[in-house]
Amino acid sequence: MINGADTAFILAAAGLVLLMTPGLALFYAGMVRSKNALGTIMQSLILISLVSLEWVYVGYSLSFGPDMNGLIGDLSWLALKGVGTAPSATYATTIPHSVFMIYQCMFAVITPALIAGAFAERVRFPAFVVFSLLWAICVYNPVCHWIWGSGGWLAKLGVLDFAGGLVVHATCGAAALASVIVIGPRKGYGQTNFMPHNLPMTMLGTGLLWFGWFGFNGGSALAANEVAATAFVATHLAGMSGMAMWTVMEWIKLGKPTTLGAASGAISGLATITPAAGFVGPNAAIFIGLIAGVVCYLAVNLKSKYKFDDSLDVVGIHGVGGVTGTLLLGVFASKAANPNGVDGLLAGSGAQLWAQLIGVGVVCGYAFVVSWIILKGVHMVMGLRITEEAEHQGLDYTEHSETAYN
Repeated sequence: MINGADTAFILAAAGLVLLMTPGLALFYAGMVRSKNALGTIMQSLILISLVSLEWVYVGYSLSFGPDMNGLIGDLSWLALKGVGTAPSATYATTIPHSVFMIYQCMFAVITPALIAGAFAERVRFPAFVVFSLLWAICVYNPVCHWIWGSGGWLAKLGVLDFAGGLVVHATCGAAALASVIVIGPRKGYGQTNFMPHNLPMTMLGTGLLWFGWFGFNGGSALAANEVAATAFVATHLAGMSGMAMWTVMEWIKLGKPTTLGAASGAISGLATITPAAGFVGPNAAIFIGLIAGVVCYLAVNLKSKYKFDDSLDVVGIHGVGGVTGTLLLGVFASKAANPNGVDGLLAGSGAQLWAQLIGVGVVCGYAFVVSWIILKGVHMVMGLRITEEAEHQGLDYTEHSETAYN
């Protein structure tokens, strides 16, 4: 039976999650050089169109359609056949099926957009489009079904992911790592200082992402209820504590805190709380945010040691944050926070942590290997990288015949 409050809440949450993709575009664009600002924005923006089309025609059915051996949904809901305004018998039974579908669509849109930060400033636009489409079909849809789809095999093992620590952040982090290895560093990496060209733009993007995250995590309760409230509060508390801890870490190491560091800390806290948001109380959320600030800061600082040109810290923030939060769910989860949830290690049960470890290993391994194969395939067929001359001129002019600034 349709509940009006739940429906209104999830429609608003879907709008908030959509807002995160333009927010991500600004967040990323401010951190690249001015000659690549529009090219970077376009990589996020085009996925709103591309992945939404994929979702309508095959993605939703593969992700949430009737189960095939726990591995994938069948194509019963191809082109949204049978997905109307009546509630689904399986998913979110108090809202129209079409509302659940469009809410989940927004998650599918932003996930490949996150990957783009790893190879910013050096990939051809046609190759990016083909990679993103193949990745959505071959990585996002299966992993989504394994964890969130009815009958998914990881869900049957007890793996939990409230709002996308595995489905979104771990998959994009593993894909980002594969892309950095396959594509290689930017020309001059290690010798040239790639300074962000517009940090106020990045700060605006941070604010839009934080605002949208309330729909991302709060809406994942799929109803206007106590779990949504728990997730909403946990989201903010982890974001603010991640920001605080990263700022402290940077202050100690560099002697001065930076706005980019504060923004990075906030996003690390938000990414890390995502899998656990509906399963933990306020104090646990603050601890998770503080841990995120330390772990993600250290992870980001490792890239220079290993000479990995993860341009905008996708692996260190989203990948490491998603994995960390997924494991911390197994530590901090409590039925006191969510009676329909689970108890983690601190509440006397170690079983959930073991399930989370399995989930991390499977999802990261699968996403890395399949992403590697797709990247290699796209490179062989059409070439991934822009030329050295194009890299010197910038994506804006060479890929889109325009410039961000006169």
